[in-house]
Amino acid sequence: MRNGEIVTAGVLALFSIYLMWKSTELPVGYIPDRGPGGGAWPFWLSAIMLICCGITAFNWWRRTTPPSQSDEPFLDGYGWRMVGLVGGGVIVFVALIQIISMYGAIAVFLLYYLRGLGRHSWKLSLTTAITTPLAFFFFFEGAMRITMPTGLPFTDPVFDVLYEIIY
Repeated sequence: MRNGEIVTAGVLALFSIYLMWKSTELPVGYIPDRGPGGGAWPFWLSAIMLICCGITAFNWWRRTTPPSQSDEPFLDGYGWRMVGLVGGGVIVFVALIQIISMYGAIAVFLLYYLRGLGRHSWKLSLTTAITTPLAFFFFFEGAMRITMPTGLPFTDPVFDVLYEIIY
């Protein structure tokens, strides 16, 4: 556990630094008469994450957290299995975006996660897997006017109906 805590803090710190650097491609400060620049939100969230990683590393060094005092393995067999199942699900989710759209991939992932891994009821799993992508669609496409990937042409009839509702 001790090694896992510092390695995780280090990886997240490096990721924070990368996101801070990348977000500076857009203004990160306040733009007069316009508000925060486009990079402000990701930059400052990443800065906060970096500070939290520093606090975690400091507590690790002082051995003040239970994981920093533990000699147990970071992940047992069950933990590694769950990392594989969830990580594999995320990889399949990303691969499905270009095929069945962002919203279709969200629905498939939620169904896999809730019903397959979580063993929740079909009623809850299907309700969540249908309503969540619809809510995201109306939020991003309708309210925010941000278009997400729509997948291959066979998904067009579904999106035609949904766009009729918006416009």
